[in-house]
Amino acid sequence: MLRLSKKADYALIAMTHLAQRAGTGALSAREIAEEYTIPAELMAKVLQRLARRGLLTSQQGTRGGYQLARAPGTISVAEVIQAIDGPLTVTACSAQHQRCGQFHRCNVRDPLLRIRALIVDALTTCSVSQMIAREETPQPSTSPRAGVIAAQP
Repeated sequence: MLRLSKKADYALIAMTHLAQRAGTGALSAREIAEEYTIPAELMAKVLQRLARRGLLTSQQGTRGGYQLARAPGTISVAEVIQAIDGPLTVTACSAQHQRCGQFHRCNVRDPLLRIRALIVDALTTCSVSQMIAREETPQPSTSPRAGVIAAQP
C-alpha cells in the first residue's frame, strides 16, 4: 500500500488551505489547525518545516503567520511531500544506495523503479492549485483494469 505520512497529509491540507486564501494575509498555525481539528503543535512543526524548505514564508508578531512563498501553480505536490517525508520511495531499494539481500537477483526491482518514476512524475506535475480545483480532479475509472500499471520491458 502506498500511503502518505500523517505529517505529509497535514502539509497538503495546510498548503491547499493557504492557497485558497492567498492574498488575504498570513494565517497562524493555530487557525489552520482549528479549521481541520489537527493538533496545533503538530501543525506548527509541519508549517515550520515547509517554511525551512522555502515553500512558505513566516512572519512574526500579532499579524504574523504563514503564507505561500510562491504562486500555488508553481508548487508541486511532490515538493510538499518531500519537504516533510524526504525522497519518495516505493521499496527499500528505491532509496539511494539501499540494497537488500535479493538486490542482484531481484526480478521486480526494475519494474518497481519504473512505477516509482511514474508516481513521482504524477506528483511532480500536480500543483497545489490543481489540488484546490475540484472540477479538474480526475474521477476514478470504473474499468476492471483501473489502477493496473503495465511495466515496460
